[in-house]
Amino acid sequence: MSASAVPQGPGATTWTPETVTTEPYNAQTPMAALAEPVTPAGALFVRDHFGVPPTEAAAWRLRVDGAVTKPLTLDYAQLIALGRPGRRELDVVLECAGNGRALMTPRPPGLPWELGAVGCARFAGVPFHLVAERAGVDPAAVEFVFTGADTGRVHGRPAAFERALPLAEALHPDTLLATHLNGEPLTPRHGAPVRLVVPGRYAVADVKWLVGARAVTVPFTGVFQTEEYVYIASNGTPDGPVGAIRVKSLITVPEQDEALRRGTETVVRGRAWSGGGRGVGRVEVRAEDEDGTGPGEGAPDAEWHDAGLEPPTGPYAWTGWSYPWTPRRPGRYRLLARATDTHGATQPDRAPWNAQGYGCNAVASVEVVVV
Repeated sequence: MSASAVPQGPGATTWTPETVTTEPYNAQTPMAALAEPVTPAGALFVRDHFGVPPTEAAAWRLRVDGAVTKPLTLDYAQLIALGRPGRRELDVVLECAGNGRALMTPRPPGLPWELGAVGCARFAGVPFHLVAERAGVDPAAVEFVFTGADTGRVHGRPAAFERALPLAEALHPDTLLATHLNGEPLTPRHGAPVRLVVPGRYAVADVKWLVGARAVTVPFTGVFQTEEYVYIASNGTPDGPVGAIRVKSLITVPEQDEALRRGTETVVRGRAWSGGGRGVGRVEVRAEDEDGTGPGEGAPDAEWHDAGLEPPTGPYAWTGWSYPWTPRRPGRYRLLARATDTHGATQPDRAPWNAQGYGCNAVASVEVVVV
């Protein structure tokens, strides 16, 4: 498949997200779909806090106000017209901050995501800075607070879904008011008609059903900024809101508990990614037998071995990797993969535990049986 191809349309494989909760609907990407360079829209994970609000494009409005010189309101047609000269399309890794929470011990509270609250999607839209420039940002502004149309109750209090970005990130040319996903208009579950997309940050920043952008002169302290989506150590000490995606990998081939034939080469494959403007510099693979040692001559041993890397489809996309492995003895094995980003950060053997289960980026593993 070429780098520009999107796995959808006539003849494409169809996957359905794996339901985690029904009210509100939350679902994770099937592992088979994660093998694609661009995740099919119909398979992409869904994270929803309060349910889908009304999403008609004709009724949509975006209010930009706060610390600006010319508060404004845009409708959908005006946004599209504004973006025609500067419309951007980017392949972006979208990962929920709680992805992998179910693998932490003890398991923190929250949605029991396994490995599928992630995907790499092709978003197109209007850079937010074009809108902010029309409004005229006050020099005293430090953040933009982005508001979704979805509302509900959190900790017994009414709340809108709001999340802040530092001014420099809000105004970055790749921070998008996205209207399209994989070449088609956004669907309601993915934030139609307009959502924010902030490449390199955990997806809590990518506010869906966007209706407001408010410049503020002091840091925002809303519930989704200071109470939820915050790293909290085991002793209860807060360590700031989740931000850049931590370096991570997953194994897509072989599958968990798959039977492999002794003496037959298997190409171990997967994906790796990192955020904060960092690419993937290295992926290493090893195989352990049941006692934690290598499986013998001609195969990965207790040492790590470099995998081959595929060029990503863009600066915010994930990187495909592969490693040929020929098992020589029957038995049960654990295949491991770890990524290192271009700033030198490497996946840990175990992700640091935190009270809300965010940022789990432990070394990837699958168990297989050699017969």
